[in-house]
Amino acid sequence: MDNLLSEEHIMLRDMVRKFAKEKIEPVSSDNEHNKTFPRDIINEASEMGLMGIAFPDEYGGAGMDYISYMIAIEEISRACASTGVIISAHSSLACDPIYRFGTEEQKQKYLPDMLSGQKIGAFSLSESNAGSDAGNTQTTAVKKGDKWILNGSKLWATNGREADVFVLLASTDPSLKTKGVTAFIVEADTPGYSVGKVERKLGIRASSTTEIILDNVELPESALLGEINKGFKLAMVTLDGGRLGIASQALGIARASIEDAIKYAKEREQFGQAIVNFQAIQWMIADMWCQYESAWLLTWRASKMKNEGLNYSREAAMAKLVASEAAMFCANKCIQIHGGNGYTEEFKAERYYRDAKITEIYEGTSEIQRLVISRSLIMER
Repeated sequence: MDNLLSEEHIMLRDMVRKFAKEKIEPVSSDNEHNKTFPRDIINEASEMGLMGIAFPDEYGGAGMDYISYMIAIEEISRACASTGVIISAHSSLACDPIYRFGTEEQKQKYLPDMLSGQKIGAFSLSESNAGSDAGNTQTTAVKKGDKWILNGSKLWATNGREADVFVLLASTDPSLKTKGVTAFIVEADTPGYSVGKVERKLGIRASSTTEIILDNVELPESALLGEINKGFKLAMVTLDGGRLGIASQALGIARASIEDAIKYAKEREQFGQAIVNFQAIQWMIADMWCQYESAWLLTWRASKMKNEGLNYSREAAMAKLVASEAAMFCANKCIQIHGGNGYTEEFKAERYYRDAKITEIYEGTSEIQRLVISRSLIMER
């Protein structure tokens, strides 16, 4: 696949791969086990420009493209899927909507600190009764004079415990359902804002996932992101980019599963020879690689389309759907190749499996991706 990458992309890949191998991988298991946010790793990633890869240098970004972003998230996620999603959520879900929909004043205020990694970003759309059904948003934003007053609670906020800046969706007209949702920028030190429950999760445990509580949070008019009652469209555009990030994370998990399975199969002996010599193992490895490369190509294409300013909503959904299912497939086969050892915490195979599952759920479930894909096809014909 190197023939699809520029020299700059390959240089970036090699740099991030080295960083992931030398700095992230040695501490990833301990961070996962102890549920420790990898602050030192994020600081180093910030110094390398990885917190703002695909953003213009005028706002403090690295000035690279979305294929570069895809490459970086995959390489980081090969070593630690938690670190991959921390950077992905920060970049795709918080920085990107501010860059795309923010005023120049908002961009100048927030992006330099966020793209340099000095401040961590997060995004919050989901609630207890508003996951895939964003029209059922119960968090409210009421205009009082020149202020907005927000009340409610949000769920499943990636980076929620560490975030300094939130892009958050609230209902400004409940009667309009999705057409009455508005986006706001909320700073974590705003009175009335607090972090609620921190979820105990199956996987990606070094990444925090939290409840956000809004108790009469008073925001100025300048906190409005985009237009009033246009927040659902903003969220959907943002999630298109987020799906590329999760697809890239899934690619990293799939690739790590394949490499770990091959390494183990070469070392493990049964019946007087390494199990890699058995056809059953070879076929599993072949199937894993086919799944991975198919997903990689879809993700590369969607990233290229975003670079070119094309509508890539369907392609992002396809990439996320196929990559997440590839991650699950490869992680499952990795455990199978490890046999009983794969079911123990002594080996990484079980962690890949736990981490892979969430890629089929967040940024829109696989079922939602299939709806996006099928509806776009039906509307074209």
